[in-house]
Amino acid sequence: MKLKTVALAAALSLTSAFSALAEPVKVGMITTLSGGGAGLGIDVRDGFMLAVKKSGSKDIEVVIEDDTRKPDIAVQLADKMIQSEKVDILTGIIWSNLAMAVVPAATAQGKFYLSPNAGPSALAGKGCHANYFNVAWQNDNLAEAAGQFATETGYKNSFLLAPNYPAGKDMLNGYKRFYKGDVNNEVYTQLGQKDYAAEIAQIRASGADSVYFFLPGGMGIAFMKQYAASGVDVPLVGPAFSFDQGILQAVGEAALGVKNTSQWNKDLDNAANKDFVASFQAEYGRLPSLYASQGYDTANLILSAMGKASVKDADAFRAALKAADFDSVRGNFSFASNQHPVQDIYVREVVKEGDVFTNKLVAKTMENHSNAYVGDCNL
Repeated sequence: MKLKTVALAAALSLTSAFSALAEPVKVGMITTLSGGGAGLGIDVRDGFMLAVKKSGSKDIEVVIEDDTRKPDIAVQLADKMIQSEKVDILTGIIWSNLAMAVVPAATAQGKFYLSPNAGPSALAGKGCHANYFNVAWQNDNLAEAAGQFATETGYKNSFLLAPNYPAGKDMLNGYKRFYKGDVNNEVYTQLGQKDYAAEIAQIRASGADSVYFFLPGGMGIAFMKQYAASGVDVPLVGPAFSFDQGILQAVGEAALGVKNTSQWNKDLDNAANKDFVASFQAEYGRLPSLYASQGYDTANLILSAMGKASVKDADAFRAALKAADFDSVRGNFSFASNQHPVQDIYVREVVKEGDVFTNKLVAKTMENHSNAYVGDCNL
C-alpha cells in the first residue's frame, strides 16, 4: 500500500509538472505577406505553421499579421500584439530595417523575439539582448562564406552590389571580411529598385573578374533577368537570397550555374530535413525555400522550449531556448553567446531538375561558423 501511495504521488507530481510546462504560449507573427517580398514572408509563415501542425500541440496559438514591408506598420502591429493580444513571443520579420524598428522595443518590454530571418549586426553586437534570439543567421554570415568561396575560386577583383539598408551593408561587409582580393567598386542601390541598367553598365566597364551581389526577392529577379539579357559575362556570386527556391522559377535559365551560399538546402542529408522537405511538399504542393526552413526551425525551437519551461518563467524559458534542444533541418545547430547560430554554411549551384529550377549542394565552405560580433555583446 505504501508503495502504491508513493507511486501515485510521483505520478501526480509529474502530471502537475507537465501541466505547468504545457502552459499555453501565444506567438505574434509579423511578416511580409503582400507587396514586394511577399513570397519570403509567406514561406516563413508556412514553414512555421507546418511545424506547429506536425507537433499536434494545442498549447501554442499563433496570431499572424502583414507588415506590408513598412517599418511604421510593423511597429503598430507589434504594439497591438504586445498590448492588446498579450503575446508572449514575437517572430516573423523578414527585413532588417523592420527588425531594427521592432525588436529593441519588444525586448525592452520583456517579450521574447525569435528572428526567422533578419539578423542585423546592430542586434548581434552592442545591441544584443537576453530576450533576442536569431534562428536564421547573422546578416554577414552567408556573405562571409561567399567571400571565402570567391577567394578559393581565385577571383581577385570583385564588383559589389547591394541595396542601401542595414542588411545590404552587412552583406558587403561580410563579403569583404573573408574576400582576399581587391574590391573593384561598391555600389548601393535603392531598396525595392527594379531597373539595374546603370549598375550593369558600370559592371560592363569595370574590368572586374567577378560580381558579388545581394538583392533579395523581386530585386534579385529583376537584376538577374536584366544581367542575362545584357550579355555581360562576368561571373556572379551571391548569398542564397537571390537564388532561393521561391524565386528561381521567375529567374529561370539566367540563374543556371550560379554559385550561392546557404546554411540549408533541400538535399542536406539528415532525417529532420528529409521529413521537412517531404512534409512541406505534401502540405503546400511546392518545394520549400530557405525561408520556409527557417520558419520551421523557429517553431520547433519554441516547441522544444515549451517542453522544458513555462514562458511565464522568463529565465527558465530563456535557458530552454538557448539549449536549442530540437532537430534542426540544418543538422548541427547551436547558439553562440550572443544568441545567433553556430552552423555549417555551404556552396550551392543552381541546376534544373526536370522542369524545376533548384539548387544542389556543391561543398561545405564553413564549419561551425559563428559571427563577427560575439565579442561586442555583453550577454
